Amino acid sequence: MEVLGAEAVVKSLLEEGVDTIYGYPGGAIMPVYDELFKYQKELHHILTRHEQGAAHAAQGYARVTGEVGVCIATSGPGATNLITGIADAQIDSTAIVCITGQVAEHLLGTDAFQETDIIGISSPVTKWNYQITQANEIPTILAKAFYIARSGRPGPVLVDITKNAQLAYLDFSYKKCDSVRSYGHAYPIDENKLKEAASVINESKKPYIVFGQGVILAKAEKELKTLIEKASIPSASTVLGLSALPSDHPLSVGMVGMHGNYGPNVLTNECDVLIALGMRFDDRVTGKLETYAKQAKVLHFEIDPAEINKNIKADVAVLGSLKDSLSKILPLINETDHSKWLEEFRKYDIIEFEKVIKNDLYPTKENLTMGEVMHLINQKTKGDATIVSDVGQHQMVACRYAKFKATRSNVTSGGLGTMGFALPAAMGAKMGCPDKEVIAIIGDGGFQMTLQELGTIFQTEIPVKIVILNNQFLGMVRQWQELFFEFRYAQTEMKNPDFIKIAEAYHIPAKRVVKRDDLKDAIDAMVESKSAYLLEVVVEKEDNIFPMIPSGASVSDIRLS
Repeated sequence: MEVLGAEAVVKSLLEEGVDTIYGYPGGAIMPVYDELFKYQKELHHILTRHEQGAAHAAQGYARVTGEVGVCIATSGPGATNLITGIADAQIDSTAIVCITGQVAEHLLGTDAFQETDIIGISSPVTKWNYQITQANEIPTILAKAFYIARSGRPGPVLVDITKNAQLAYLDFSYKKCDSVRSYGHAYPIDENKLKEAASVINESKKPYIVFGQGVILAKAEKELKTLIEKASIPSASTVLGLSALPSDHPLSVGMVGMHGNYGPNVLTNECDVLIALGMRFDDRVTGKLETYAKQAKVLHFEIDPAEINKNIKADVAVLGSLKDSLSKILPLINETDHSKWLEEFRKYDIIEFEKVIKNDLYPTKENLTMGEVMHLINQKTKGDATIVSDVGQHQMVACRYAKFKATRSNVTSGGLGTMGFALPAAMGAKMGCPDKEVIAIIGDGGFQMTLQELGTIFQTEIPVKIVILNNQFLGMVRQWQELFFEFRYAQTEMKNPDFIKIAEAYHIPAKRVVKRDDLKDAIDAMVESKSAYLLEVVVEKEDNIFPMIPSGASVSDIRLS
């Protein structure tokens, strides 16, 4: 079948089962858009208002569905505007394929209009990238792109296509890729390492699991639950691991990290075995490396060999698919009762509740708190909503207090910490799971970074719910300025626009809440709305998020105030 290269791009996407893409047209990608016009019934294109929004929307779609998200942009500024989203996807292991247009091959290197070396720019933040200059490369390269993006540890792939390749003809045939020479990602499980790890777990008195997003990416939620229940092991989540285990599971002890729960952080330095499942020992989890879990034997189950011994030395490292490794170790694990060890976590829970949580969720002061907003959202949604959070104080409140029943219900920017992530990511999440309530939790600062995507929501009628927690500050930076820079609030106080009028300009129903008496009814109205809805909640200006591990401190030095 002889087709234009541009049509080959569209047909390749359809061969991969893609039904939704996010993008923004321009000169160098126009031939592909011309073909998309012919395939409107088969392929749903969402016109975002900025290419960064397209990348984040593709991320949101990928995170909730487990499929590859797709975004598309033109050359030059269109391509460079994708970079923040691509970098975010890289560090958070999100499978997206980004397609960019490029100037014609004979113009490469001439500084032609809207020419940028996107291959050079994107190389540090992609799992793989490639520039297509000949039409006959298109099916093979796109098949390879999807395979690399979704296999092993997922990540972003960028394919740059010159305009001449889009406008040339080729004989189209498509074969899905199932292997790439020299690309290793499937590692056979070392049975001896499994036996060694099982022996350490069976002999332990105070075993402790910290699990990350790797559990979700490997679809190993069932195996995790079976393991912790069989061996009665207290288990804590990283920020990105949230929702892999239901929040109310009796062996769930909360979240680790800089603003994680009290017990899981302190008892990291008291366990005798630390079992790390699909997590990378990020600095926000470990605090001071020299004091992290030095008393414990560390077992690290991980799919990416680059992560093993990178930050924390493992006594036993099990390399390979987490689903496979957990399935194979389960028969080797003894049924055990560690209830007395679990009680230690619960003692810290009581302390944290009295000193922190009670004031966050049930405040007695006049002004509203972020915690009580999340508490009422939990009551209304009963843990069935997908929570998409931006970056800042509100993110930590959402991660600490949101309740999750189902996996892939927590979507946030973890490693890169991208302000502006939540609004477009929530659009993608809602389109990926249209039957699930999707609520974006955003600060007044982050919202203004990508608020133009309200135009996308208006045009496409995506019924996403938006909560702006407005403290009139760049809250997380302000907190650090208060605690470590003697209250010098350098460029963190914000004079904000009227968010309600902005929402109304996009024909999105909106409400502003200042008083506690109005909050519950406003949340009810938002959740029950059949359309998109924006709820602005004015909260205490100078609240701090605790617990907190100061930068460079040990997890044992976590502060409650």
